[in-house]
Amino acid sequence: MIRKLFGLTLSALLFALSVRADAQQPTRIPRIGYVSGNDPSNPGPNVEAFRHGLRDLGYIEGKNILVEYRYYVEGKPESAPSLVAELVQLNIEVLVVVPSPAIRAAKQATKTIPIIMVTTADPVATGIIDSLARPGGNITGFTRLTRELSGKRLELIKEVVPGITRVGVLWTGGPSANFKEYEPAARALKIQLQSLEVQGPNPDLEGAFRDAIKSRANALMTIRTTALIPNRKKIADLAIQNRLPSMYEANDFVEAGGLMSYAAGESEIFKRTAVYVDKILKGAKPADLPVEQPTKFEFVINLKTAKQIGLTIPPNVLARADKVIR
Repeated sequence: MIRKLFGLTLSALLFALSVRADAQQPTRIPRIGYVSGNDPSNPGPNVEAFRHGLRDLGYIEGKNILVEYRYYVEGKPESAPSLVAELVQLNIEVLVVVPSPAIRAAKQATKTIPIIMVTTADPVATGIIDSLARPGGNITGFTRLTRELSGKRLELIKEVVPGITRVGVLWTGGPSANFKEYEPAARALKIQLQSLEVQGPNPDLEGAFRDAIKSRANALMTIRTTALIPNRKKIADLAIQNRLPSMYEANDFVEAGGLMSYAAGESEIFKRTAVYVDKILKGAKPADLPVEQPTKFEFVINLKTAKQIGLTIPPNVLARADKVIR
């Protein structure tokens, strides 16, 4: 009886110790990799929208989720593979990638880590995924339909500047952003495009504007690339100085002083990116998550800039604006 009682007591003690040991095991905090095209000193509204989306889902950075940020600089495509490789080596659970070179590098770097892309290009046409509905592999994410909206932007410029015949297109060369994607819409609207190509990371913006004025461009279109994003205020200022009506592919350029933008609602896209991170952390497979396209679009007008360049926005155009900066 004593031997039996001793055995039961010992078993109970060992069980209690094992339960206590299990309780003391720290819970692994998921680690996310995020490659952005923004300036490290100014991550910008899209990174903040992603963080906001995480907070809405109950994630607090540093407490129950870790996010490793890396910043890609346009003009140095060779840096993309090293940034992605660095994150892959950290044993991250999910990789979020925004710049096109980083998306291509991520596809090459891993076939197992789930990848969430936010792309301006057509991911099917560029061979990143098999289809939007069933992307296959380890990549899913979001498209911004950036180039697909080129015709709408040119239509709005033509409405605001009647009689327009020539538009200068400011861009940095590369496969992810080509001014030629605007040409079909320009031909339909009888608008001639002028390539104002600059090279990052320190683009000669003054030279591009001199070329635009010399060629008698009536307006400016800026293709949003990571080399031009940090220069958005300088671009807006130069457009005002040269009295050029300007159209952009994202509203952050208008908030910096540009005239107009027409684009997908970026804050919603990046909040949805956080939702996909949450789904994958809870067991969803990227191959089963469709690549989403935007459903909300924003037309933004800066009336202060219009006044500075002596331009009157037609009432029928102004009435269609989702946001007016005064």
